[in-house]
Amino acid sequence: QVQLIESGGGLVQAGGSLRLSCAASGRTFSRYAMGWFRQAPGKERELVAAFTRSGGTTVYADSVKGRFTISRDNAKNTAYLQMNSLKPDDTGVYYCNADVPSDSSTWFRYWGQGTQVTVSS
Repeated sequence: QVQLIESGGGLVQAGGSLRLSCAASGRTFSRYAMGWFRQAPGKERELVAAFTRSGGTTVYADSVKGRFTISRDNAKNTAYLQMNSLKPDDTGVYYCNADVPSDSSTWFRYWGQGTQVTVSS
């Protein structure tokens, strides 16, 4: 079982910045495909940013391109989401995700508990 713990959420005014962190358990963190999702009230969970399973490539939702950056520090077993120029529409619960390889053909998806981000106008 992989444990994911998010932190860094909070209340910020429009135009401000936040950095979310996701600390992961395990000794093979560099092999995890890390990502961030979010869910606003009454809406489905959506992809925000992620590293692909093959590695070396990132993907972003169109709505956050140019404003958000996903990164990772393998020495610290931590992934980050830097969020700049925040908008009220960015409000929601942000979830850290890890796709973890079990063997050559099996992956398991894990989720953190979520952290609330609220952007006021």
